[in-house]
Amino acid sequence: MAEPRLAASSGAQGVRVDLTRTPTARSRFETGIKIALMAAAALSVLTTLLIVGSLLFETIEFFGEVPVSDFLFGTEWTPQFSAAQQSFGVIPLVWGTIYLSLIALAVAIPLGLLSAVYLSEYAPNRVRKVVKPVLEILAGVPTIVFGYFALTFFSPDVLNGLLGIGVGVFNGLSAGLIMGLLVLPTIASVAEDAMSAVPASLREGAFGLGASKLQVSLRIVFPAALSGIVAALVLGASRAVGETVLVLVAGGQTPNLSLNPTESFQTMAAYIAAQARGDIPAGSIEYLTIFAVGFTLFVLTLLLNIVSIRLVRKYRQVYE
Repeated sequence: MAEPRLAASSGAQGVRVDLTRTPTARSRFETGIKIALMAAAALSVLTTLLIVGSLLFETIEFFGEVPVSDFLFGTEWTPQFSAAQQSFGVIPLVWGTIYLSLIALAVAIPLGLLSAVYLSEYAPNRVRKVVKPVLEILAGVPTIVFGYFALTFFSPDVLNGLLGIGVGVFNGLSAGLIMGLLVLPTIASVAEDAMSAVPASLREGAFGLGASKLQVSLRIVFPAALSGIVAALVLGASRAVGETVLVLVAGGQTPNLSLNPTESFQTMAAYIAAQARGDIPAGSIEYLTIFAVGFTLFVLTLLLNIVSIRLVRKYRQVYE
């Protein structure tokens, strides 16, 4: 459809500019940008589908040799044993993943939310400008550094030496607590952004009614930013569930159903990393377990994200 003509009069003569003959350079540029953005979005979707397809194809082949019921409900995970002693029950790996993630979140959630409240409501601007970048830098430290910190310092010097708990070289307690420090910056940063985005008029109205600083922080700002805070918690939980190197270095490689955190544990992500770097023939049942566990981890993470989306939408409808 042709665009309207633009005309401007000057004295006795009229100046008419025709915009209908050829597209302008600006419109061509915007069309190119739109195509590039669509291509980027399509590429991300295609990459995700290819990853899921590769996992699904190998997982189906795995279940052609191992019954689904044995995999989902079995309590022993020994794929490296001889054929007569092999067991493919994934529950110990799932339990290790959930258990260590809960230990990490027990550290990261309270410390992260308290840090977010302080940075958003109490910290002076000069303090915020220093602390917030430091938190973000901490989030960018390679996880293998946290793993060796837990292995060489936290377990022997803090847990065994200072606290006298008596843990082994590889243990779930050390891995979980240090994982909490790894997740903490993510929760604190995202939650602080959500709280800082709350309109100042809400704070001013509460102060005008005589509310204290603590009451404004916990009863006004925190509920108003709840959708962003929930997103921060789920993002931190997803980070903990998918953590690999830290658990591989400090947590051990023992599939375990125990409640004792001083014992060695293995998570799904750590198993994938350990098995993938081992000398196993491609196409063997041991090789296929990598994809079966990977697909299970993908489904667990997907369910976690679905729950998070529903929670965020629910609270966003209430508070916005």
